[in-house]
Parts: sequence; structure tokens; C-alpha cells
Amino acid sequence: MASERPATPPPPSAATNANLPPGSPLTPEQVKRIEINRLKAKALRDQRETELRKQNGASSFKSSDSSNIAAGQKRTNAAISTSNVPSTLRDGRSKDPAKNGGFRPLDDIQPARNFTKYVEYDFSKMTDTKGGFLTAEDDPHNKALYAPNAEDKPAHMTLKEWERHQLLRSLRDRKEGPFEPGLSVIKKEEHKVCRECESLEIDWKWEEVFGCAICNTCKDKFPEKYSLLTKTEAREDYLLTDPELKDEELLPHLERPNPHKATFHNMMLFLRYQVEEYAFGKKWGSAEALDEEFARREIDKKRRKEDKFKSKLQELKKKTRVDAYRRSRKAGGGGGGFGDEIGNGGKHTHTWGRTVENDEGIGVKTCVDCGMEVEELEF
Repeated sequence: MASERPATPPPPSAATNANLPPGSPLTPEQVKRIEINRLKAKALRDQRETELRKQNGASSFKSSDSSNIAAGQKRTNAAISTSNVPSTLRDGRSKDPAKNGGFRPLDDIQPARNFTKYVEYDFSKMTDTKGGFLTAEDDPHNKALYAPNAEDKPAHMTLKEWERHQLLRSLRDRKEGPFEPGLSVIKKEEHKVCRECESLEIDWKWEEVFGCAICNTCKDKFPEKYSLLTKTEAREDYLLTDPELKDEELLPHLERPNPHKATFHNMMLFLRYQVEEYAFGKKWGSAEALDEEFARREIDKKRRKEDKFKSKLQELKKKTRVDAYRRSRKAGGGGGGFGDEIGNGGKHTHTWGRTVENDEGIGVKTCVDCGMEVEELEF
């Protein structure tokens, strides 16, 4: 007969527990007696540890053997003294307290083998010279390496103070806001007025750079005179040279950050009427003379382009003739001079076929007898 499987006994019923006395809480006297017994046991343990310490001596309680010291006990001076440090102790401190002015934890620590070539750099003390990051230690006599950058935020200023400083510097450069020159009621004859509408509210930045007293309203009203030209426009449209454009006494210019990329050079902006006055009045004489010079340069450019194309074509013809001669020598297997008819003797005269355009759209003629190909161009 199969054995019965063991089953979990049922929980005791309420009738079974009815005969047992219920658990009662501890009385205050019992709690007091338990606490007194705990304190007595702790005092006896401390007394035994003190007697054991006196018997064994203080040498057995050094820092290298702290297993006999109970938790919470203060170590003696002999236990933490470094006068008798064993040679096997792995401690990064110097064994000689008088060496290097006392304990120096990092002096005697040697790096691991994999990190012997590791060098830590502080990029906040380096200068990007566009050819490498250098510090003042690399070249101590170069003041530019460790000179503070005016565009960087100083360490003693907060971000809000730096933003306010940048705003004030921008207003000072543009002579706007609190840095705009004041207007006096007493000395009206000394005021600079707009050259178009005689207004007192002129652009002081333009007056300082270009020497032109003009208000913002008139700048927008007369763009044919007061618009700004870039250096490329002044060079290509008015045929001015770079030395003329870089001469600030001849043509003053206003510098602005390059909109294409921040690392590019600043833009040089010129006032249109000043550029026209110099180009029409001093350099070319008139607008018609400028147009004639522009047309002459266009003709010269076209002529140089055609001459270059013809020289390339001559080189191509020479190369084609040499290739044809080599093909004819290879086909006939005989000697002879260049241009001689193969096999029959005498001078060979080409018999050209019809002009056929190749894949590049250039007309090509082929000799019926020798197979020489010549490109044909129509002007």
C-alpha cells in the first residue's frame, strides 16, 4: 500500500489556546531590574578588559594589531606612534616625520605601471594658439600665453555681472544709451546735425568712423547714398584694389563680425557715397569711364580664356598626330618619315570624312585612309 503524503498540520484552534494564560506586558519593576543587570554586565566586561590590558602591556595594542581593542575604546599614544613602523606596513606616509617638513601622503606613493606615462593637464591655464595648447611653463617669456583673454569671463564676476559688463561695453562702442553724447541748450551752434534733415539725433558711431553726420531715418530713406558695401562689392563693382580699401584715410570702413562663421575675419563695410565719390571723382573720372574700363577688362578676360583654350587645343592636336603615327607604324610594320603614305610611298594626303559629334559634343573628323582623328571647333 502506498504511504500517505505528509501534510501541514492545521493551525491550533481557538479551543486549544483557551486553556493557556494570555501574555502580560512587563511591569516597571521588571524593566528596571533588566536595565540594572545590563549595566552591571557592561561594567564587569570593562573591568576585565582593563586588567587584561595592564597584564599584556601597551605594546600589544599597536595600530597594526587592533583586533584586541574593543569597539569604542580610545587607543593609547604608543598604539598610534610611528617611531617603530614595521617594514611590511603598506602606508603612503613618510617614515621619517622630520623629512620634508612632516608627513606628506603623496610623496612616497608610486604610480602603477600602466599609468607611468599619464599626464594630467589643466586646460583652464592653457592658451589655444591654433597650433597647439600651450601653457606659461612651455614658454615663460611669452606674455601672450598667460595673458587674460578679454573675451572670457573673469573668475571674480558672476554670470549676471558679466552679462551686464558686456552690455555696457557694447553700448559704449556704439555710443548709445548712457554713453550717447549729450545735447546742450546753451551751445546750439556746436551741435552736429543731420546732413539731410538737420536733425540732432544723429548716429554717433557713423560720425566717429565715417565722419558722416546722418540720422537713422535718413539712412533708411536714402539707401542709394547711405547703404553699406562689403569689401568684395567695392572691389568688383567699382574696380578698387585691396591697398586702396585698406587705407582708412582714403576710405574709412566699419568692422562687423562675419555672419558666415565666427572664426572668419571681420567684415569691412564701406559707405556707398564715399566709395562712389572716390571711384567716380578721383580714380576713374566718371561713371562712364568706369563702365568702359569694366567692358575692357571683360574683353581681356574673354581673350585670355580663348588663348588658353587654343593653346590646349594645339597640345591636343600634337598628341593626336603622334598617336596616329604610332598606330600607322604598328599597322604597316615599316619605316618612313612622319606623314609618308604607308605601303605605296610618297606623301600621304588625308581624306577627311564627315564631321561627327562625340560624347562630349565636339565635332570629330576621321581620315578615310589612315584613320587619324581631328577635333573640329566652330567659332
